Amino acid sequence: MQIAAARVPKFTDPVRTVTGEARAVVRLRALETLWINTGTLCNLTCNNCYIESSPRNDRLAFITAAEVRAYLDEIAADGLPTRVIGFTGGEPFMNPDILDMLEEALARGLQALVLTNAMRPMRKVEDGLLALRAKYGAALRVRVSLDHYGPAVHEAERGVGTWAPGIAGFRWLAEHGFAPEIASRRLSGESEAEMRTGFGGLLARLGVAFDVDDPVSLVVFPEMDVARDVPEITESCWGILRKTPDAVMCSSSRMVVKRRGAAAPVVVACTLLPYDERFEMGSTLQEASQPVSLNHKFCASFCVLGGGACSQ
Repeated sequence: MQIAAARVPKFTDPVRTVTGEARAVVRLRALETLWINTGTLCNLTCNNCYIESSPRNDRLAFITAAEVRAYLDEIAADGLPTRVIGFTGGEPFMNPDILDMLEEALARGLQALVLTNAMRPMRKVEDGLLALRAKYGAALRVRVSLDHYGPAVHEAERGVGTWAPGIAGFRWLAEHGFAPEIASRRLSGESEAEMRTGFGGLLARLGVAFDVDDPVSLVVFPEMDVARDVPEITESCWGILRKTPDAVMCSSSRMVVKRRGAAAPVVVACTLLPYDERFEMGSTLQEASQPVSLNHKFCASFCVLGGGACSQ
């Protein structure tokens, strides 16, 4: 009796898809953005946080200013074309070194982009942020997470009572000249155009000047559902989809993480895959310059098919 071979799950083989086709690979054309994960601790526990941040999740530990400085030194020593240092979490303003890390980047003539929920952790360091803004101007960018232009969807994701403090923090930033950006999500099922129109109404009511059509000022991310079946991306997909590997964010960015209990940080392929050891690329930026095999659901659903890019 012949026994059928067990079917290999999708996103298993880094070289071939389940149909035997060559898996798509993305090469690093230029390290334009380096993300720093400041740690997974957060003041909120959101329902669909891809990194599972919470007040108790410290799987990624607080990175230190000295550890970040080493990567900035490597950028300078190797003459890398990096323009932006992004700080994400967790909630970056919970890291006690956040202001020092921002200044480390800004003092070298780089942009510093920090992602925040604009709630109490950020408000506790208002004086420090104002000092950095006065010294470095628009090179300090703050992107606020607002999951919708209305409180119902936002609070369904982030919890009751989270809308008003987030809006208050956003307004504080706007009133003090920061020109805050917004990161939102397609949680409501609306189209991106509908989301942008909705945010236009909100910002008009807030009295904040804002270009909702600017994809940098307002980033609308596609949703990532680990349970959803998505197609694998093959080399032939680029032509079929009329896309280029250079449009995928791992062609221009990497992220530094420090795992709980680890002696030192490591570099991973992108912001979406901090825990998957298959995407750990070494301890230096040089080691992390190797190509990335698109061997994860998020590579397909968020980056290639969804068109998302955290570095926008």
